[in-house]
Amino acid sequence: MVKVSNLGYPRLGENREWKKLIESYWSGKLSQADLLAEMKSLRRTFLKKQADAGLDLIPVGDFSLYDHILDLSYQFNIIPRRFAKEAHDLGLYFAIARGNKDNVASAMKKWFNTNYHYILPEWSKQKPSLKSNRLLELYLEAKELVGDKAKPVITGPITFVALSSGIEDYTAAIKSLLPLYRQIFQELVEAGASYIQVDEPIFVTDEGHSYLEAAKHVYAYFAKQVPEAKLIFQTYFEALVDPEILGNLPVAGLGLDFVHGLEENLAAVKAGYFSDKEIFAGVIDGRNVWGADLEASRDLVLEISDKVKAVHIQPSCSLLHVPVTKKGETGLNPLLKNGLAFADEKLEELRLLADQLETGFSSPKFTQKVADFKALQAADFRNLALADLGKIPQKRHLDFKDRYPLQQEKLGLPVLPTTTIGSFPQSSEVRRIRRAWKGQEISNQAYEDFIKSEIARWIKIQEDLDLDVLVHGEFERVDMVEFFGQKLAGFATTKGGWVQSYGSRAVKPPIIYGDIQHIQPLTLKETVYAQSLTKRPVKGMLTGPITITNWSFERNDISRPDLFNQIALAIRKEIELLEDAGIPIIQVDEAALREGLPLRKDKQQAYLDDSVRAFRLATSSVKDTTQIHTHMCYSNFSEIIESIRALDADVISIETSRSHGEIIEAFETATYPLGIGLGVYDIHSPRVPSLDELISNIERPLHQLSLDQFWVNPDCGLKTRKERETVAALKNLVAATKIVRHKFGKD
Repeated sequence: MVKVSNLGYPRLGENREWKKLIESYWSGKLSQADLLAEMKSLRRTFLKKQADAGLDLIPVGDFSLYDHILDLSYQFNIIPRRFAKEAHDLGLYFAIARGNKDNVASAMKKWFNTNYHYILPEWSKQKPSLKSNRLLELYLEAKELVGDKAKPVITGPITFVALSSGIEDYTAAIKSLLPLYRQIFQELVEAGASYIQVDEPIFVTDEGHSYLEAAKHVYAYFAKQVPEAKLIFQTYFEALVDPEILGNLPVAGLGLDFVHGLEENLAAVKAGYFSDKEIFAGVIDGRNVWGADLEASRDLVLEISDKVKAVHIQPSCSLLHVPVTKKGETGLNPLLKNGLAFADEKLEELRLLADQLETGFSSPKFTQKVADFKALQAADFRNLALADLGKIPQKRHLDFKDRYPLQQEKLGLPVLPTTTIGSFPQSSEVRRIRRAWKGQEISNQAYEDFIKSEIARWIKIQEDLDLDVLVHGEFERVDMVEFFGQKLAGFATTKGGWVQSYGSRAVKPPIIYGDIQHIQPLTLKETVYAQSLTKRPVKGMLTGPITITNWSFERNDISRPDLFNQIALAIRKEIELLEDAGIPIIQVDEAALREGLPLRKDKQQAYLDDSVRAFRLATSSVKDTTQIHTHMCYSNFSEIIESIRALDADVISIETSRSHGEIIEAFETATYPLGIGLGVYDIHSPRVPSLDELISNIERPLHQLSLDQFWVNPDCGLKTRKERETVAALKNLVAATKIVRHKFGKD
């Protein structure tokens, strides 16, 4: 029998119920008891949905109140030292993630090469302990509802440690966790768990090579201490490293990604490395929204089954990375909609595939899915049509050292210019008016007038704060990628295609389904209006081609370089419009450039080269006096510093405050010749940074970076913050900057 398994289900809910509950609790509108009760109800709903979909193994432990890695840190008592005096309760849990009035939050990091962020575990010589077996509690709850189909899921000890900070001895840290995992596994087995999924995705990265000996020790320990436990060593996002070694681990099964690691994983199967293992084959793409080629998936499963003990089918990774369901998407082209599969539809695909494999008979639904897939591939909107790239500049006319003085002369900015990253708070009133406009309750003109009033109000606020370079605030934008998808040809946007990014923050990625073209101005009207209200420079705010790609559900029928370049040409046209309208600074955000870096080093340089080429294709046509900015989010930048330089952006701003200096070091130790703004406070937390804190954060990089190249800005956009805290934080930012200028005799 071919079992159907799932690795994880979206937390948000069909209507973002999860998000709304969390935020109601944070705002004081919902008690802790009510929050926990409502979350339990939501969790049970998700379990039942998966059972009704015909799954044989349903994940338990994937549900979280914020982040699954934070859950482990909290459960294992890996509490940051600065929170040591606080009560071990839900307040502490959320404080680690969001900060509080006394302490900054823990750093956020990208979950491998996805747009999901996890809360970085901070070790400081704590001794891990297990106060309660939360996974057991969740398993018993699920077992009551779905019986033996309940499958506990937990991030493995090696990946947990590998993704942590502050560890001096990784071997010792892993060993300190083993008794805790042993207890968890033992109690789960005693409670009746048939399989336990242990996520170890670190073993699809190059870093995984350094943990091979640890893997041998850890899983031998589990086999000896809990021999009854049927562990699934689960990986995803790429192929398994060292399959011959890892295939010999004493585990019942291996979970492998046969979408994003197809060639290498299939080669390992054919080599016979997993002949005595149950293979949990990820044959349905868990990261993208396209319907599967069920015939190809069937043939792949049959090919695998000949070389392994047993094969079970599942998504390539947790369905956390896709929307819940497409059933409410009534506005999409039927041909496109029929070719899509969100989380619920992917579970249906798996069930159809399993039934076909089991019976050899193609049901009418299976046959229809095959026809829908083929129809989409044959659609006439999937015809690549690129402009002649050879005729478009891909290098600025002057080098940075020659054009920067011209820009400074034109802009007349002080030393340590202050600015923000782009967005300002999307207040409840902004959201209310946008809903009314979308629901046709107010006219286009009324909506436009409201947006103009918000722009004018925030231009005045920025002038009163004495910021040097202003922004229009992006009040017309729901999202920094979806907004562009709504205005460019080749994109489709959804009503309910929400995906969790971090905490309660959800994004709605557009779907790239066809050729991309610039067919109308994207940001021109709002930016020009803002500039008309002030004599200070206003930045034009755009999203770059790599970020648009990485934060969209992208086409899988053309190469990524071709996709990058199509978007770059569209952004280039908008830049030309802004420049012609007199906008002196244009920011092209590449927040997700590092995020898209392949997990294997042998694939990374090609991606970086393609990214640099696309960015320069978009930005190199401007005059030397036009200043190009870019922005990047939390990442390890040291490994891509050369490519960042190669972008040739006049100024780059980078999220750094949560890194506690780690990211800054990459720019302090490297010779970075361009303008740079290292974010001086964390916008993901509601706390207002103190004056002393900001002064320290401004002064530190000045030990290595030139005073003339340094800009002062928050970490990221301020869309998610409240107005009062935003104004208070920016007031302190400007004041701190003026104090530092005075210290250097530059006021």
